[in-house]
Amino acid sequence: MDQLTIKEKVGANYILLELNGAVNAYTISELSEKVYNYILDSNVVLDTSEVTQMDSSGVGVVIGGHNDGQGCGTKLFVLNPSDSVHRALDKTGFMDTFNIIHSVTEVSDA
Repeated sequence: MDQLTIKEKVGANYILLELNGAVNAYTISELSEKVYNYILDSNVVLDTSEVTQMDSSGVGVVIGGHNDGQGCGTKLFVLNPSDSVHRALDKTGFMDTFNIIHSVTEVSDA
């Protein structure tokens, strides 16, 4: 069975969610709840370097968080996307739309 672990860390102007495992329809509920709650008041950084698989439901959370952030004046960032995350996001055709970063210090620059 697929598993996803989420570790939370609070930064100066963001909430960091470190993801490890599969981001798919079976594991998405806790992640989507956290993203949609946090993005209302804070920038959200998804560290996806340890994500082993992402399906369309995972992409949907990234797109939804991105869109909700625009409406609230916050941003969703994808930190160090793994190969599987990069492929999943690239398939959307909107890769340039996403805030891809390689260090949390880039959040303060955004």
